[in-house]
Amino acid sequence: MTDYRIELTPDDNDTFLVTSPAFPEVVSFGEDEAACRRWGLLAIEEAIAARIRAGLDVPREKSPRGRTGHTLVVRTPLLVDLKVDLYRAVRKSGISRAEMARRLNWSRNSVDRLFDLDHASRLDRIEAAMGSLGLRVVARAVPIEAPA
Repeated sequence: MTDYRIELTPDDNDTFLVTSPAFPEVVSFGEDEAACRRWGLLAIEEAIAARIRAGLDVPREKSPRGRTGHTLVVRTPLLVDLKVDLYRAVRKSGISRAEMARRLNWSRNSVDRLFDLDHASRLDRIEAAMGSLGLRVVARAVPIEAPA
């Protein structure tokens, strides 16, 4: 799961403006820290989805650590990370989605769903797609970090 920073700026109506250094297009708001985290993460996920649809880079945050002033950290879900990893791998390989569909003997729509963050893709499908690129998915459980 990828950590991204969100910055909270007090607004004049007892809310916070939520932005993200990694995604200049992210602008949201929240009434408290929990709402800022929720809406900030949703805005980041939408920014990632929009970048994938447009064929643009999805930035990697450089190890954000804890909370500093009005900065919080949100963590993308594992399925989002897997889809972003697949997207980056396809871009790096230079193959098209149509070529991936041919390699996997799947329909083009089945391949396209792997890049749709709103679609609950099955892990075995993501693994197969990664395998078609000569990659494998590795997962491991790690201790939850203590809150900063």
